[in-house]
Amino acid sequence: MKARSGAQRWHVRSAGKWLSSPALMQNTIVHHEGAASLETARTKIKLCASIIKIGLDVHARIYVAVAQYDQLLPKPARRLTPSEFVAWVEALLRAGHTVHVVYEACGFGFNLYRGLKALGAHCYVIAPRQLDEQCTRIKTDPRDATTLCQRLSRYVEGNTRELAVIRVPSEQEELDRHVSRQREQLVRHRQKLEAQGRSLLINHALPTPAHWWKQQTLEPIGKHLPAWIRLRLEVARPALLSLQEQINALTSELEAAAPASIPAGLGKLTSVVLTREICNWHRFHNRRTISSYTGLCPGERSSGSKRVPGSVTKRGNPRLRAALVECAWRMVRFQPNYPPVKKRLGVVAKGARATGAQRKKAIVAVARRLAVDLWRVHTGRCSAQQLGLNISN
Repeated sequence: MKARSGAQRWHVRSAGKWLSSPALMQNTIVHHEGAASLETARTKIKLCASIIKIGLDVHARIYVAVAQYDQLLPKPARRLTPSEFVAWVEALLRAGHTVHVVYEACGFGFNLYRGLKALGAHCYVIAPRQLDEQCTRIKTDPRDATTLCQRLSRYVEGNTRELAVIRVPSEQEELDRHVSRQREQLVRHRQKLEAQGRSLLINHALPTPAHWWKQQTLEPIGKHLPAWIRLRLEVARPALLSLQEQINALTSELEAAAPASIPAGLGKLTSVVLTREICNWHRFHNRRTISSYTGLCPGERSSGSKRVPGSVTKRGNPRLRAALVECAWRMVRFQPNYPPVKKRLGVVAKGARATGAQRKKAIVAVARRLAVDLWRVHTGRCSAQQLGLNISN
């Protein structure tokens, strides 16, 4: 074949220069030597230490995990038993990788969190949330794990709003607050059994005194009860008496842990319950954080120039919120000169001409301010007397 002249050679423009066919051929050869895709090239770097983010969907007997290595795409979901997952994370840590794990808080406790932290992994427990953000109405464990993995990746890169990380209590804090929670459960069981006996009496148009199961209450009305009803009531009485005995024992244990001097109306039991549900008063840095944790802050729906305040958010600890509202009603009676109570005394006082909605809004405001003031007292920012609280003897 006749060789082409230099003017007839095939030219191509590359990076602002015209290259002849030999240069193009050389460039092409070099390109094919490094033509592996970005995914393959980065996969080869796995031999080095990587930052691995794992989104975890937790169940009782199976975990669904989705892992992301560095900035690569998330891997397909893996189904592992709890022991297999912990062993997998341990192997990754031994290989020199940095492991971050995230999962939603659930009813299985914090043993997984503590176990992963003991191995050296970074673990985050977040508040449960709606993970189907696009409203596709398709919710599966792999999808949830993938969403958690992607959110964790953005969180590790610095976007802290991607995850609502909760504070995991220590084992001692969890043990302490279990006493008050167990007492609460026993009270509920007692109320259910008591209601069953009361309903039996009401159905037959019989008197229904409070605490009918107590001996001093049952004896006066027992003479007027049919024998078969008395027999049915006696079935529940031993359980009720046993529950009341256990409740009294737990109440004494909690009251014994109360401080010597507390504000009047707060109560020893409530004081201990509030402190143990908070776990650590010093973990809140300002009054806004403690108010938000109680869930007593008003919600809001705003758009443009329109602003619509709503009901309370009810976020945070529901047991703490219930105890604060109950305590706020006692403050109306025992601390009438307490500034938040004094400001709303015309609404919350007994016999005040106010609607139920107004009274609820006022008492919520008192409870929110009470939480802030208790935080100030327990963190040493000021004393109870400076806040207008009288100390009980």
